[in-house]
Amino acid sequence: MPGMNSDMNKPNFGREESISDDHLTLVNRMKEGREQLLAELSKVIIGQKDVVEELMIALFAGGHCLISGVPGLAKTLLIKTLADVLKLDFSRIQFTPDLMPADVVGTEIVQEENGHRSMKFVKGPIFTNILLADEINRTPPKTQSALLEAMEERQVTAAGVTHAMARPFFVLATQNPVELEGTYPLPEAQLDRFMFKLMIDYLPEDEEMQVVANTTRNQQVEFSHPLNGDDILEFQRVARQVPAAESVVRYAVRLVGASRPQNENAPDFIREWVNWGAGLRASQNLILAGKVRALLLGRYNVSYGDIQALAEPVLRHRILLNFHAEAERVGVEEVIRRLVETVPVPNG
Repeated sequence: MPGMNSDMNKPNFGREESISDDHLTLVNRMKEGREQLLAELSKVIIGQKDVVEELMIALFAGGHCLISGVPGLAKTLLIKTLADVLKLDFSRIQFTPDLMPADVVGTEIVQEENGHRSMKFVKGPIFTNILLADEINRTPPKTQSALLEAMEERQVTAAGVTHAMARPFFVLATQNPVELEGTYPLPEAQLDRFMFKLMIDYLPEDEEMQVVANTTRNQQVEFSHPLNGDDILEFQRVARQVPAAESVVRYAVRLVGASRPQNENAPDFIREWVNWGAGLRASQNLILAGKVRALLLGRYNVSYGDIQALAEPVLRHRILLNFHAEAERVGVEEVIRRLVETVPVPNG
């Protein structure tokens, strides 16, 4: 994220805050692990620094990501490389119009043993650590909804039996924002399960030249594995113990609330351009992701700046614009930027 590396100093804990030696060790390990992960990913992924930084935050916060970009910008490669570096179980589902929910979560089959028949649940590809939902918007909402329970509750219920998911568990979904033929819009309930929506754009010329040079010659890449699944779970645990002042939580709630045109405090441009604003999960994700960002920047408290820096990835898929915004060619990023500029931080 912009300016992130420049703030990587020794943790700055407030006078009233304290942290155990074990937590301090974990915080330092998180910062070191982030740098090591970035170094390994850079062996394959060129550029896209903001996207990779935000992906790291979601990883350490335990959130899912929706990654949007035109074909050929390494969306799938980024996710596959992350799984390789972490040595986590990885499954890829190519979402197509004929994909069924059972193809995702699994199905029951009849099993015969010693002359007796019984039903056995065969787990689907969703039972993994990192699930790549490739081109998720190419399958109907019925199949998309098969992910809902797993993404929210880390479990799958089939035939009345609940099956726990592996830990950690991440859904990293990709979609093509340009080609609309043969695609289905993601339901709001599905979109809301993603902590971030990340946007991958074209590379600058020099970085694109480097990609072309690297991918058109014999190249054998070997990864080291600085972190594992247990490390990620520990980072998620310590991140939730980072304090967030009441004023910072109030600011996050007000920022999200101001995105709703029904809110009495919504700015005029929200009432004019927005059909539906962000919900409660947006406030929760702003604070949780802010806690991770604070740790990675060497702070043990969430600041207003953390909330502002994370507003776009958290809100861009949760704000639904109306036809007035479309007619005036107003994008959701512009709405979010104006929202951040308009909503004041609480006094004191």
